[in-house]
Amino acid sequence: MGFLRTLLTWVFVLAFIAAAALVAGWVWINNEMTRPGPLQDEIVFMVTEGDTLTAVASRLEEQGIITDGRILLLKSRIDKEMQGTVPHVKVGEYVLDPGISMAGVLAILTEGRSILHRITLPEGRTTAQLLRIIEAHEALVGDMPEVLPEEGTLLPDTYLFHRGMTRQQLIDKVQKAQADVLAELWPQRAEGLLLETPYEAVILASIVEKETGIAEERDEIAALFTTRLKKGMRLQSDPTIIYGISQGEPLYNSKGQRRTLLRSEIDRHTEWNTYQIDGLPKTPICNPGREAIAAVLNPPDTEYLFFVADGKGGHLFARTLAEHNRNVAAYRAYERREIERERSN
Repeated sequence: MGFLRTLLTWVFVLAFIAAAALVAGWVWINNEMTRPGPLQDEIVFMVTEGDTLTAVASRLEEQGIITDGRILLLKSRIDKEMQGTVPHVKVGEYVLDPGISMAGVLAILTEGRSILHRITLPEGRTTAQLLRIIEAHEALVGDMPEVLPEEGTLLPDTYLFHRGMTRQQLIDKVQKAQADVLAELWPQRAEGLLLETPYEAVILASIVEKETGIAEERDEIAALFTTRLKKGMRLQSDPTIIYGISQGEPLYNSKGQRRTLLRSEIDRHTEWNTYQIDGLPKTPICNPGREAIAAVLNPPDTEYLFFVADGKGGHLFARTLAEHNRNVAAYRAYERREIERERSN
């Protein structure tokens, strides 16, 4: 019995020492993890696709951000044993402040608190034009897709993303955004529209977007085209002519100056020229924004059938051809005054 009692005593002592050592080790690791690090100046640290925590810890130590990468790895192993989870660093571009602790670094990299980059895709641009913006952005990676998105399938907006996102991933995000908008707005459309599918709504919205001089006119232009469709009138939209000629790229004269449409181009039959075809064009002529899509799905009740530019970025609207002709005459007079003013200067 004496021997057994002595043995149990030593087992208890050893267990106590081991527990004390574990507690001391835990306290030491936590102290090391939370103490200020050696970083002197703010730094941008990159985590790229395929980086492991081991590789990242090594780079953090090499760049003088943490004192010992082994401590960080040991802490992650302890967390795995205690919590059953393994911290994974997320791809991104991270700003690390001077004196940041290893705990702070680990939290930022595993939570993915990276720098957000911004890309703006303007309304009314063709898919080819928007893809050029995406291709040129320096924070995106990867090649452009071999199969390009169809016209009108991208939602213009400002998008935030982390450095390292591929161009294909961003395009997928932009296409999904448009699909989500259509899924939201199409069921809320007004009754009596002649638009049979969401795709037709995008086609009409693309014309409204290209004709919009100022945002406040978007609803009126949508209503005007809707009324024309109901009356069986041709839409007679100049941007549809341009799309049929140049796929939406500006037209230039022999001197490299932007020019207006020629009579021969207005008379040319294409599948987009709404002076020559009834109803909607074959495809959208650009990528319309959410507001343009909403406008054609719920246009206001107006009687406008005609409109002409007012020379100041907006339009003059008319209910009758006689009123429209007066507006056209007023615009021509405005043009002449502007030409005379420029000559006098």
